[in-house]
Parts: sequence; structure tokens; C-alpha cells
Amino acid sequence: MPRIVMQIMGNLPTHRVNPSYPFSHLGINFCGPFYIKYKSQRKDAHQTCYVTVFICYATKAIHLESVTDLTADAMIATLKRFFSRRGTSSSICTDNASNFKCVNSDLKSLQSMISKPPEPLANYLTNEQVTCKFISPRSPNFCGLWEAGVKSFKHHLKRTVGNSCLTIEQFLTIVIQIKGILDSRLLTPLSSDPDNFGILTQDHFLISRP
Repeated sequence: MPRIVMQIMGNLPTHRVNPSYPFSHLGINFCGPFYIKYKSQRKDAHQTCYVTVFICYATKAIHLESVTDLTADAMIATLKRFFSRRGTSSSICTDNASNFKCVNSDLKSLQSMISKPPEPLANYLTNEQVTCKFISPRSPNFCGLWEAGVKSFKHHLKRTVGNSCLTIEQFLTIVIQIKGILDSRLLTPLSSDPDNFGILTQDHFLISRP
């Protein structure tokens, strides 16, 4: 029989295996666009919005933030909301958005914003003492944790909303409810006792209970 070649796996990043506070080290990704409507607008008038996915390296906890566009000002506002809720992170890792190339004009602006952060965004991250890191171009294997978070979010959103166009209140509610579901996933059993069904979830690190 031919000998099966076993793939040699590389070591996980240090932040993935060392204990730290939730969201001290995280990855960021964007997904969208999604379409919402406002009550005061015409029936067929829709607006676009996006969702920022924050993934904690140590606990795999997920934080979701809705953004109206992909400008530097919107990104700064998103980070301010996130830091106010979860505390300032030590390091943020993201891709260089090359996979967004040629999708649409909004995602092209995101590509340029991430590859060369504008001065307001760079100044804000410097003042907050946040270290930014970027993976190599065309290396999605380095951001599997973020892509899995985006996939999980879209999985629940598609099966909940379908092709419906929600109002902004409905969309924000659905996003936060999905966040609650994703942070309730199994990490590991709490005991090896077969009669003990307790599990460790991301919420144990965020709210100290399931």
C-alpha cells in the first residue's frame, strides 16, 4: 500500500493559546452589504449596511457591530463603540482586503482604507495604543477564525431573514440575537462525568455564566 503523507500543521499564533482577557487580541472582518429600509422612505427604497465581526483569539467569543458604510469615520465609530463595551484591545489583526477586490466601489474603498489606513484612523489607533497587524496577501488560511465567524453569522441570518428587507431596528435586533447564539456554542465539556451535561461556552468568559 502507498504510504499516506500526513500534513504537518504549523503552530497556532501565541495569542490563540495563551490566556488573556476577552478581546485583548482579536481579528476583524466585514460582511455585507445587507439591505435595510426606513419607515419614512418609499416602499422600494433600500439602504445598505454592513456588519463588523470581532473575534477574540483566546476565547473565540464574537462581537457584532452594524456599520452604515465602510469609511474611516464609520470604522473609528465602530471601534469606539466596541472599546467602550469590551475594553481597549492590545492588538487587532485583519486581512488586507485583497479578497474584496473588484466586488463594488464600497469594498474597494475598504481595501484602500485597510491597506493604507487614513490619518484619522491611524491616529486614533495610535492614541489608544492598539497594535495593528495584517496577514499576507491572498492568505485566507491565516484568517480562518474570522471567516468561520462570518460564515456562522450569515448561516443564522439567512435562515432567519431570508430575502426579507428589515427595518433598522429589526436588523439590529437580529444581529444582537445572533451574537447571543454564537457566544453560547460549546467550547468543551465542564466535566468528564457522563451524567454532567455542563459545558463551557464563550459567555462564561463574558458574563460568567451560560
